[in-house]
Amino acid sequence: MTANSACEPVFDMKSIDVTFGGIVALSDVSLDVRPGEVLGVIGPNGAGKTTLFNVACGLVRPQAGTITRNGRPLTRLTPHHLPGLGMSRTLQGLGLFDRMTVLDNVMIGADRTAHAGFLSGILGLPRSSRDDAAVRATAMSTLEELRIDSYAHRFPPSLPYAVRKRVALARALVSAPSLLLLDEPASGLSSDEMDELATLIRSLAGGEFASTSILLVEHHMDLVMSVCDRIFVLDFGKVIAQGTPEDVREDPAVLAAYLGNEVTHEN
Repeated sequence: MTANSACEPVFDMKSIDVTFGGIVALSDVSLDVRPGEVLGVIGPNGAGKTTLFNVACGLVRPQAGTITRNGRPLTRLTPHHLPGLGMSRTLQGLGLFDRMTVLDNVMIGADRTAHAGFLSGILGLPRSSRDDAAVRATAMSTLEELRIDSYAHRFPPSLPYAVRKRVALARALVSAPSLLLLDEPASGLSSDEMDELATLIRSLAGGEFASTSILLVEHHMDLVMSVCDRIFVLDFGKVIAQGTPEDVREDPAVLAAYLGNEVTHEN
């Protein structure tokens, strides 16, 4: 865990309001992600976690508030803009293409300039073999780093769910983002698989990918408490607590709203 409170945020959301047909999803929500840290967002069902993630990805436009990336205001953020901002995301639904190999799925995640040749090839247009080879090599290297390179030429439906999760993560990492947005990455994983995911997330922020900051939206409390430097807690669309895992674990408002006895106290 490498968060530095003295550093300027790499991503900042201030006073975010979102309503859907008169229903308040987020109300005056502010959070910031610092360089090299894993920032967790938790909360009970209906707390606004998914809406917050969708605002961060540009899928939902807030009615009020500001979003900045490295101090630069983002006034019309869309998912299309993420690669150019050094950002990447994973989705709960994985979003893999069943009729494409694992390697090809990961290649699609390369930045827009690098994968232009690859996409041209899919569409039957002229492409640069040099560009295609470079993207393929980068994708293969990413699969190797996530220890799933043996599945490179397999198709997603034939793979265990935990492997498909890693393929989706590889696709997000292949563009070398400096900010990674993870939406419920532990859903559907076994306890052992979740332990492996925790090790992987920690390595992204503190290992070979040490320049990566992570915004993690998750409901598995053991994972959040073990990998996050700071945690924001939502309830009914509002931030009710924030701080280190230890701070959040002991916060009476959090205990009353969400955690209860679900989190094991550790020394």
